[in-house]
Amino acid sequence: MEKPLRKKRSTGDLLAFIIPSLIGIFFFMMPISYKGEITIPIAVLSGFVQELLADSLPAIMTVIIVLTLIGTLLIKTVRPELLNRNLFLKALFDVPMVWFIARILGAAFAVMTLFQLGPEAIWSEYTGGLLLNDLLPILFSVFLFAGLFLPLLLNFGLLELFGTLLTKVMRPIFKLPGRSSIDSLASWLGDGTIGVLLTSKQYEEGYYTSREAAVIGTNFSVVSITFSLVVISQVGLASMFVPFYLTVLVAGVLAAIILPRIPPLSRKPDNYYVERPDDYSEEKIPSGYTPFSWGMTQAVEKARGNRSMKDFLLAGIRNILDMWMGVAPIVMALGTLALIVAEYTPVFQWLGMPFIPLLELMQVPEARAASETLVVGFADMFLPAVIGADIASPMTRFIIAAVSVTQLIYMSEVGGLLLGSKIPVGFGELFIIFLQRTLVTLPIIVLIAHMIF
Repeated sequence: MEKPLRKKRSTGDLLAFIIPSLIGIFFFMMPISYKGEITIPIAVLSGFVQELLADSLPAIMTVIIVLTLIGTLLIKTVRPELLNRNLFLKALFDVPMVWFIARILGAAFAVMTLFQLGPEAIWSEYTGGLLLNDLLPILFSVFLFAGLFLPLLLNFGLLELFGTLLTKVMRPIFKLPGRSSIDSLASWLGDGTIGVLLTSKQYEEGYYTSREAAVIGTNFSVVSITFSLVVISQVGLASMFVPFYLTVLVAGVLAAIILPRIPPLSRKPDNYYVERPDDYSEEKIPSGYTPFSWGMTQAVEKARGNRSMKDFLLAGIRNILDMWMGVAPIVMALGTLALIVAEYTPVFQWLGMPFIPLLELMQVPEARAASETLVVGFADMFLPAVIGADIASPMTRFIIAAVSVTQLIYMSEVGGLLLGSKIPVGFGELFIIFLQRTLVTLPIIVLIAHMIF
């Protein structure tokens, strides 16, 4: 491979990469001590907003969910020029019919809960009330700061640097091309939806085979640091965020090593969606470069094109709106329905019963209560934490939170996106992979939990 011509790298170019990336690492990944607890700066900022707007947040979230439905109704019916012309607004509101229905339900449930209208099963403190008054206020504040500062991680070269450094890791360990490390990092650092969208685009352009796309979409489009913080806070263990997230990392990596080697993922064909681009070759470090120097070259090039404060703020605002309007209505709709099923029917008890002997064998306290949370995560990632929040044992709550994050395939977001994309996985396969991830990660998480507690 010919050595690319080096562009002169000024001190300003280098600082444009280093400073935003370090600030992003600080906000999202730096453990700090605050009020006697170990947490991260994003959590401190979101906690401040929750305290400041405590009484108003359920109403604010209801307004956001209703506005999301109004925007969707407008673009589905009268199609105003403003919404059609703006690609971001069009993507935000012009959703498939299944998500349109979910937004209708989400808005209805939010209004009914806020004003306590209709059947109590919908708005009680254990169903809609739990979501609107407890969970959605956390989402509001966390998404506010996470969305605003996310470009610090994604737009200034950090992914390019680490993507290049990890090129030689991905193929032997995960059976994936080097470029998939960028998709994976975008998920780990940003959000699972980013990973799905990146993977789908790469697959459609002929850079991934069907197997590679399915593996990346179901193993690396992981729950972000931000979502993980929400989950561990929901079970009342925010002070344990660092050991919790390290546990999630270990279990997630081991699942990503094992699952591509067993059916159904191992049986996916290695064929391409379209012909590969003529100029495509496996990621190689050009001669004369080390992985680090080539990574720095790409990182600085990325940062050089993102110096505009206006673009940074616009990207942050889009992230916030995408998180608020894209996620909140779905969580309210699917979450309320699943909590109604969980609270008023024995369905999840039945589905979780096969796990009781396994949990008892692994000496997990309150095994029966924990078993009810292990399958409900397929509907939405937050539900295990919501249902398990009242369990007395902190170790069991820790296990529930960690398993819910590593299960990864939840239909309210990542699972729904996978089904809506060109990535070749069906609903039945997703449920099988969800169960496989549960069975693989549960023993790992329980083992680490026994060490911690």
